[in-house]
Amino acid sequence: MVTIKEIKSTIAVSIAAAFGFIIALIWKDIIVGAMKLANLWQEGGFPDAMALVIGIVVAIIITVVSVLGIIYISKWGGVTQK
Repeated sequence: MVTIKEIKSTIAVSIAAAFGFIIALIWKDIIVGAMKLANLWQEGGFPDAMALVIGIVVAIIITVVSVLGIIYISKWGGVTQK
């Protein structure tokens, strides 16, 4: 029989993984944008250096919020480090 604790732990791990995926996608876009700005990439990118700086600031904010979300949801789900 599945307990509530196991269900909460599974939900917490799934949500934490989703936050991690969001972080990875945001930083991928920043890296591709910077490479486009340096003429090392073909499509996508930022129109100028200021847009890159704004993108980095936004990515840092999203990363911090996501990490705080991971910490909160892990505590809620009772996920422990091994």
